Amino acid sequence: MQSYLITSREFYTDTPAVFRSILHEQLQTHMPTYALYRDKSNPNYDSQAEYHAQVCSQFENIKSFIHQKVDLAASLNATGVHLTSKQFDEIAHAKELGLEVIISTHTHDEVLNAQNFGADAVTYSPIFKSPGKGKPKGIEDLKDLISKTNIKIFALGGIVEANQVEQIQESGAYGFASIRYFY
Repeated sequence: MQSYLITSREFYTDTPAVFRSILHEQLQTHMPTYALYRDKSNPNYDSQAEYHAQVCSQFENIKSFIHQKVDLAASLNATGVHLTSKQFDEIAHAKELGLEVIISTHTHDEVLNAQNFGADAVTYSPIFKSPGKGKPKGIEDLKDLISKTNIKIFALGGIVEANQVEQIQESGAYGFASIRYFY
């Protein structure tokens, strides 16, 4: 099963040297297959995204993703871009630039739309209880969704313990994505 580390300013800070050090340590410890730079409030987002791509490039089997910014991801030679659920119209542009595309989804219809628009994968959330993210979907809903689609699905939301990862693996999901599990 694939694992997807998502950064958060809360754990990684926006101080470049500290960010690089913590990210490197977390990647080395957990060896996720995907890593996303996500920080919605960093005024130096582009330079921090560059540091993220540089740190990820030190690991042969980690795919680096940049949140929301298609052209920035391409300019940094990131593996891909992670789009929000309001960016379906940017999937084609990202694919034209040779980027892998993951898009955030919260309903079965959004997942099916992502598949139809040509996204490579989706995050589907929240699976478990997660602060401020609404009612959890649960494992049964995830299994139902997996039976309806062919797109790669990363379960996301409230994943902080190994037993939750095991439940996701048993569901047949492509992988899991988390901030807190990796920190």
